[in-house]
This record gives sequence, structure tokens and C-alpha cells, in this order.
Amino acid sequence: MADKFQRIVAPFSKGVAGVSSIANASGTLMVLALVLVVNYDIVARGIFNKPFHGAVELVQFALVLIVFLQLPDVVRVGRLTRSDGFLLLMDRKAPRFANVLRRAIDALSLALMTLIAITIFPAFVEMWETNNYFGVPGVFTAPWWPIKLTILGSSILCAVIFAIKLVAARPEPLTNVAVDAKVSET
Repeated sequence: MADKFQRIVAPFSKGVAGVSSIANASGTLMVLALVLVVNYDIVARGIFNKPFHGAVELVQFALVLIVFLQLPDVVRVGRLTRSDGFLLLMDRKAPRFANVLRRAIDALSLALMTLIAITIFPAFVEMWETNNYFGVPGVFTAPWWPIKLTILGSSILCAVIFAIKLVAARPEPLTNVAVDAKVSET
């Protein structure tokens, strides 16, 4: 039964892993763009006495995007900040208990990400329809909806990843689940 389930989940988890990797790469490109903006602002301010207007707002905007673009891949590879000392100890002494505890953490994380998605959806729709913006008019403004959409998409993707981890009951990253399923087929 477990092998059959793994064959069903493997293509789906591989697709989710691909999407989270693309989001992670996008977040990394945002970091690079942020470095360029900050350095430009420093040089323009220091040498030419012409600061980049809106640099602070752009940094605020970019930081939220970076965090939520990279979050699904962090969850996928199991690098989310947490204390694993107790789980690692339990893996050696009581592996079944460690597995149950890991699944409970994944279930709680799934619930939290689902609640975030449910909560942010109406805000995204409102920002999309009203085209609200943040920043200083005349200096720098940007619409809110891309941030809300990124948070929504990230929380949905994280919820899916936690659901796959919960059902698969494996501590390894999702890519290993897909690889393991292909190996078991041969």
C-alpha cells in the first residue's frame, strides 16, 4: 500500500518541488536586485548627493517578497528554523515516537499555513480590486497586491508541502520522496 501511495504522490511532489525551487530562485534574484538598489543608493547619496528616492520603501517591499518566495523551498528541504535536538535524540531512542511527533509538527504547520492562506485571500482580493498602494506619493509608490499574492501563493504551497510530508511521513526533502518512488518502481 505504501509503495502504491508513493507512486501516486511522487509526480505531484516533484512538481511542487519544482515550483518551490523556482520561487526560491526568484527570491534569490530579488536579493541580488536589492543589493544593487542599496549599493546604488549609497553611491548616489555619497558621491553625487542624489539619493535614490524610494529606496527604503523598495527595501520594505522586497524583504517581504524575498521571505515568502523562499519559504516554500526552505520547508521542502527541511531547513525551517526549529530545534531538532529532541527529535534527533528521539530518532535514535524511540523512532516511532519521533515519527509521530514529526507528523504532529507537520499537521500543526499545515493548519497554520492554511489559516494564513484563508486570512490573506480577502486582503489580496481587496487590494487587487482597489489597487491600493504603499509608499510616498510623488516619491515612490507600489501596489499592495503583489505582496498579498506572494504571501497567498507561498502559504498555499507551504500547506501543500506540509500535507505531502504529513501523508508521506518521511523526514527527507520532497525531492527524495520522488526519487525513492522511482527507485522502487525499477
